[in-house]
Amino acid sequence: MKKTSGRKIRKNQSDELRPEYRFDYEKARPNRFSSGTSEERRVVVLDPDVSAVFKTPESVNKALRAIISAMPGSRPKVIRESTQK
Repeated sequence: MKKTSGRKIRKNQSDELRPEYRFDYEKARPNRFSSGTSEERRVVVLDPDVSAVFKTPESVNKALRAIISAMPGSRPKVIRESTQK
């Protein structure tokens, strides 16, 4: 005779989303997987026609740095160099 799992499946439990979820922020902990990078990063969604031209993050950064350097009077304090190998 097979032993059954100790977990019981509730038949009354609905698979649908609730209209509201309550989250207790006092019990929240920092994401342990997010500390992989120390730099501040932004995620930007490119339109399909733009992403067809810029295949890598480095190419996007290079083009944006060129545009920033051409803008009069609005240069940032620090422009990071890309880490191309």
